[in-house]
Amino acid sequence: MQDDRSLKIESIKGRCSPAEWQARVDLAACYRLVEIYGMSDMMANHISARVPDEDGAFLINAYGMMYEEITASSLVKIDHDGNILAKPDFGALNYGINKAGYVIHSAVHEARPEVACVIHTHSWASMAVSSLQCGLLPITQTAMRFLKIAYHDYCGVVLNLDEQESLVRDLGDGEALILRNHGVLTVGRSIGEAFNWMHRLELACRSQLAAMACNSPFVPVAQPVLEETWSNYQPGTRRPYGLMEWPALLRKLDRMDPTYRD
Repeated sequence: MQDDRSLKIESIKGRCSPAEWQARVDLAACYRLVEIYGMSDMMANHISARVPDEDGAFLINAYGMMYEEITASSLVKIDHDGNILAKPDFGALNYGINKAGYVIHSAVHEARPEVACVIHTHSWASMAVSSLQCGLLPITQTAMRFLKIAYHDYCGVVLNLDEQESLVRDLGDGEALILRNHGVLTVGRSIGEAFNWMHRLELACRSQLAAMACNSPFVPVAQPVLEETWSNYQPGTRRPYGLMEWPALLRKLDRMDPTYRD
């Protein structure tokens, strides 16, 4: 009988293009980093990455694996209709995909072809802020980056394809979306960029909750300063996010546990 505590997945490196394999390695790294930085929810939630040079295909986690054990070979390739195009042999476990993950991620990938990666989390901080009527407040420099963040009203567990239209509409052309009473979502033109947005959004949520817990008035910031700060963080104003940070984050992972590359 197979010991599920030591799940072994055969490498598929030789069965995909070099570009797809690199996307798999980076996406597996992203899952590990989300876990390390305290933003995972056991095996729930999902991060997806577009498959380079393959229209309509993206990679997503197998539903049943913890973020800390995801590898490049364990990722499942699906199309925008939710059809599984390729997956490894999980043995008797026969993992599939999370339907909510397919509904959310396929909607964004289909509507935003420039988006390479979509990250959705249920961290304690993002869930708390998503439940506040005030939403995310621009009370720190990090939060000012999200001055014009979008919101999506809660409609239940995202299993209905009808919700895709409103989800995409609410996200618009932005990089971040607060799913009210639910969690948050970020996108990026690279996996590193999407992770950078998510990491900063998480810090903004945590710092707001810490400040609110002090039960003391916030220091006001003038609206022109808020607008200028927000502008300084927009794509095109400065270097693309993630380009500098991502190689360093991969080195961090390689020092801790390089098995994400398997």
